[in-house]
Amino acid sequence: MSHISNKQAYMSLEERINRFPQGAPPSETLYKILSLLFTENEARLAAQLPIRPFSIKTASRIWNLDMAKAEAQLDQLAGKAILLDMDYEGQKKYVLPPPMVGFFEFSLMRTRNDIDQKLLSELYCQYLNVEEDFIKDLFLGTETRFGKVFVYESVLSKDNQVEILDYDRASNIIRNAKFVSISMCFCRHKMEHLGKNCDAPMETCLTFGTAAYSLNKHGYARSIEASEALEILHKSNEHNLVQCGENVRQDSSFLCNCCGCCCEGMLAVKSFGALHPIQTTAFLPQVAESSCSGCGRCASVCPIDAIEIKDNKAVVNEEICLGCGVCVRNCCSKSIFLKRRDVEILTPVNTTHRIVLQAIEKGMLQELIFDKRALSNHRAMAAILSVILRLPPLKQAMASKQMKSVYLDRLLSKSK
Repeated sequence: MSHISNKQAYMSLEERINRFPQGAPPSETLYKILSLLFTENEARLAAQLPIRPFSIKTASRIWNLDMAKAEAQLDQLAGKAILLDMDYEGQKKYVLPPPMVGFFEFSLMRTRNDIDQKLLSELYCQYLNVEEDFIKDLFLGTETRFGKVFVYESVLSKDNQVEILDYDRASNIIRNAKFVSISMCFCRHKMEHLGKNCDAPMETCLTFGTAAYSLNKHGYARSIEASEALEILHKSNEHNLVQCGENVRQDSSFLCNCCGCCCEGMLAVKSFGALHPIQTTAFLPQVAESSCSGCGRCASVCPIDAIEIKDNKAVVNEEICLGCGVCVRNCCSKSIFLKRRDVEILTPVNTTHRIVLQAIEKGMLQELIFDKRALSNHRAMAAILSVILRLPPLKQAMASKQMKSVYLDRLLSKSK
């Protein structure tokens, strides 16, 4: 009976994780991962937590614990990087992040002795790279993509410089961040435990804002200035790493520097490239055949194998190309240049906008608004509804159908 009770706590936690647009398909491997990261009691408590940021008072009510005991439990979970604790609208609040970028990655963003990181890495490899259901859902589960690629700014021509927007510049994301931290790359750290890591730098994972503050506070990252973050960006470019960040225009929460052999995003592109699992940049590389020598250097450095040499000339597979500019930087004869894509790329305004879009596309909007555990918060409701009111009519109709709410229908009709 104790084994059944034990497993029930983790099954409840799986159900809680899957109430958020980014979920985690249940499997025996996921159960083993959660049982490594959470004790049975922690799993039971985390399963009861709201989706949106919540206060100590809310946790105290949900758990039926006094405020002091609830705060101690919350801080213990934050100390394990299971929860993020942050200053939210002038109050100390907590949130259970999704698995990625979230508590999966946080578990390997530093060397730890309290968990078996080698075993955890093996389980992650099985769950992410063998079973693939989680990766397919993460990168292909919604029309609105979770992550986006940033172009190498150093290879942009004068015309490109005019065409690129501020939120498509990795350097701009860094300079505008309120708080910046650096930590180990989850992907390469995982591969190191498997004996498969490459020689790219390990300390390249940049986190911003409240998440960065919480990770730094608990020793999972270290606080750095923008100047050091820009230097890390430069060093990463020298190793031909690709910058991938949150698919938003404002207040991006992370910036990864990805290799093609270890990193989940690049591996997903190699597997599902034609479906564009990561939002591409606004650019595509073009080859000047008259000067291309067919040396093959561009093909060798492309992180997703989007270039091949045919008849001694480089040929770009535009169906899967990310438009990162790694090939342009490495072309010895300067025969590759960037041109703007014909298709317009639409980027969500911020994290709330992205999550609302993904919730609509998954038919899960009601989970965000009617979060019974937190009880409806008027500010949170207003933030979500303000996003909905700015959506195109088709998306509004999808949202209204999911909500089946007279209140929402009235709001939508008044906005027209």
